[in-house]
Amino acid sequence: MDRPTLEVINEATVPTINISSLNQSSHARSLVIKDIGKACREHGFFQVTNHGIDRSVINGAIDAASRFFELPAKQLQTYKSNDVCEPVRYGTSFKNGEYEKIQFWRFFLKHYAHPLHNYVRLWPENPSDYRDKMGRYAVETRRLALVITEAIMESLGLGPTYLQNKFEEGMQVMVVNCYPPCPQPELVLGLPAHTDYGCVTILLQSCEGLQVEDFEKREWSSVPDLHGSLYVQIGDHLEVLSNGRYKSVVHRATLNGDKRRISIASIHGLGLDEKVACAEELVDEGNPRAYRESSFRDFLEYLKSTGCTRESSFLNTLRIHGP
Repeated sequence: MDRPTLEVINEATVPTINISSLNQSSHARSLVIKDIGKACREHGFFQVTNHGIDRSVINGAIDAASRFFELPAKQLQTYKSNDVCEPVRYGTSFKNGEYEKIQFWRFFLKHYAHPLHNYVRLWPENPSDYRDKMGRYAVETRRLALVITEAIMESLGLGPTYLQNKFEEGMQVMVVNCYPPCPQPELVLGLPAHTDYGCVTILLQSCEGLQVEDFEKREWSSVPDLHGSLYVQIGDHLEVLSNGRYKSVVHRATLNGDKRRISIASIHGLGLDEKVACAEELVDEGNPRAYRESSFRDFLEYLKSTGCTRESSFLNTLRIHGP
């Protein structure tokens, strides 16, 4: 099997959105809504500042995740499952402890997070403060995701309350990743190229490692490490809802030669069985419906049957007029 190509052209241009401007004057709000729409159209991701999440909450989540992956293998294995529908699931790209013949280096823990009281009792009991620290971060990122989703709906001309109740009742999945240091990081990826299947993902990383693919040039760029920064990534469901006006961003995770990287992706969307379709307001003669409707459960069933690769992405199966 061929090794992945890791050529990177430059450092990514990251649009920066001061999210607190949404609470200022109507003029300031309209400007930031315009900036969000531009970032979604041209990049599929952006950085948010003044988001209101305390640094102690962010650091606490990274700390809890780091110590979870330091637990003995026997404890980690209690959460292991190959069923993508499990509400809590640990896994790794390593097979039988072998490092030499693999293309991807990654340990992960995925767990549902909304409603929090339904799922937090299923989360790891160790470290003893994992549920508390990760729970605080989950609540804060959900609050932020709802604010961002409202702004994105407004930027599409749908209004800030479009599907508001369904977003408030929707799903949240936390994907906690650990990428160990690699002696030859130029030969191996942490996670292959993919898009997220949801509406928006809020990503936190402990150090540099995120790369994104440019929409036009199809070139890879590294996202700079700004300590404690939060990045918003557009997911497949938002591409469907926007009828292709906004595109989900293709991204991947690289490895470091001398340090471990922790990332936490908080994925937000409609409910597990709620169908997402192109907004009728965005479909007309000049912009015909480009995608079939689907739910997050449909995506999980697809994963169970095929696995997740860029070449066979679920989004491609929803396209009506081809990629």
